[in-house]
Amino acid sequence: MGKKKIKTVPASQAEEEVAEGGVKIPKPRKRKSGRKVPKGNIYIFSSYNNTIVSVTDREGNVLAQSSSGRLGFKGAKKSTPFAASQVVRHLLQLLSPYDMREADVFIKGVGSGRESAIRAFGASQIEVISIKDITPVPHNGCRPRKRRRV
Repeated sequence: MGKKKIKTVPASQAEEEVAEGGVKIPKPRKRKSGRKVPKGNIYIFSSYNNTIVSVTDREGNVLAQSSSGRLGFKGAKKSTPFAASQVVRHLLQLLSPYDMREADVFIKGVGSGRESAIRAFGASQIEVISIKDITPVPHNGCRPRKRRRV
């Protein structure tokens, strides 16, 4: 086997690169990191198995999201308070281009990461305006099974 030849392409042609099958390869989209979002919403979902945190603007468009599984926690460690605080630290790094200052917090679920996630946001530069629990609660539940006859 001989040496492989490397073909260089000028920058103007690199944007409209064509694959072997004749399909155009689009260049990657740029993120909307230039816009500033002073106020937003924070959604914390904490279950027995994981903690997921999403940050949106006032219209509901997701700006950033992270979970304890994404950070490399596995198994029972995903639902710990420490993992939830690490998720918030990672999320604050993702939010730095948006310059968010105030947020409303919505909590859903019964996991152990609820409190520590809120505390981590409280210790950051983001001011927590309100905290609302949106955990679904059954009003009367399902119809019970019919009684067993022996």
